[in-house]
Amino acid sequence: MSKSRFIGAVEIGTSKVAVLVGEVVNGRSLNLIGFGECQSRGVIKGAVADFKAASDAAHSALMSAEQSAGVRIEEVYLAQTGAHLEGFYSEASVSVSAADNMVSQVDIDTVCRLAKSKALPEGRMVVHNIRRPFYLDGRMVGSNPEHLVGQRLDVGYWTVHGQENRIADNIHVIRGFNVRVGDLILSSLAAGAVLTSPQDRQNGALVIDVGAGTTDFVLYRDGGAFLTGVVPVGGGHLTNDLALGLRVTEGQAEKLKLRFGRGTVLSKDKTEKVWLNGDFAIGDRQFPKHTIETITSARTWELLEVVRKKLGAAFVPERCGAGVILTGGTSRLPGLTEAAAKVFGVAVHIGELPGAVDEKLREPAFATVTGLLNYGAQSRAESAPAKRAGTGGFIKKLFAVGN
Repeated sequence: MSKSRFIGAVEIGTSKVAVLVGEVVNGRSLNLIGFGECQSRGVIKGAVADFKAASDAAHSALMSAEQSAGVRIEEVYLAQTGAHLEGFYSEASVSVSAADNMVSQVDIDTVCRLAKSKALPEGRMVVHNIRRPFYLDGRMVGSNPEHLVGQRLDVGYWTVHGQENRIADNIHVIRGFNVRVGDLILSSLAAGAVLTSPQDRQNGALVIDVGAGTTDFVLYRDGGAFLTGVVPVGGGHLTNDLALGLRVTEGQAEKLKLRFGRGTVLSKDKTEKVWLNGDFAIGDRQFPKHTIETITSARTWELLEVVRKKLGAAFVPERCGAGVILTGGTSRLPGLTEAAAKVFGVAVHIGELPGAVDEKLREPAFATVTGLLNYGAQSRAESAPAKRAGTGGFIKKLFAVGN
């Protein structure tokens, strides 16, 4: 008889809370069976600012997803973003211990442990340890050097860590729904997992997820994630700039952004004007189209430049053969791909979600939660607890305390 488990993927974003429910059959195949969504509240730049408001929104989306699936979620995988997340690189070397210089699993475990041994400041915890390829006597040997012959084994990790209290806030939001958090997964890795192919990751790719309050990115090289980061700027900042520049409300600015905003300036006629509503009713107003494009393109360019600066020397156009892949709700902004192509000097396209059952889930805004569900199911199938360090124990500790 087949045995099923029901898992959920939860993204608590600045603009929306999205939940997917998947059925994992016999620990292998994954079927998408439910979806829930709610407008987010109490979340600023990816961080919980009002616990009750955030909990109410998340619980509403979870209930909707369970009703859609007709099952009770057993555990969820929770996306992590926010400016509190930081990363650093550390590496280690060991001499191969065997007399015949053949690399053993003990050598591999030792060099990995040493590379991940850097202590974090108090109040910080590891979210992901992202391993880079092994090197044996200076030559890259990929992900499994066991049984190869050499004298020195090297490996490095990109370690992502965050504030314990910020992460605890997210977990407690889910805990209030009386469901277990199985693991924490970076939003950038979740989106990148479904938007890139193994060939893309081998050739080099940069995935940029432009949300409402944050922009997450992951750079792939040599077949795996090489570097990640979060910028506390997103589509909401374009809206805010328009509200200030045009002296309109946030709601009116959002409407103008969606209708006339651009990542590059296209309008040449500075006298051309557009209507706020277009119904010519009382309160409808006109605004210079060129001004709207100038405001949104300026913030867009600034955002992309910040991402480029954070990548630093790690981003080499010649090593990014698959180009830049844009996703997130703001990736639909006209002219964004052109702006990104100028900033990064490589081909740019909007990411496409393969195999999503619901047409709505193919939209870039749902790349993170879709990737999260697949990432969670794959983690269970592979039974790879060593993928992260410290997260599981932290979750257990939170669920053990009675506050």
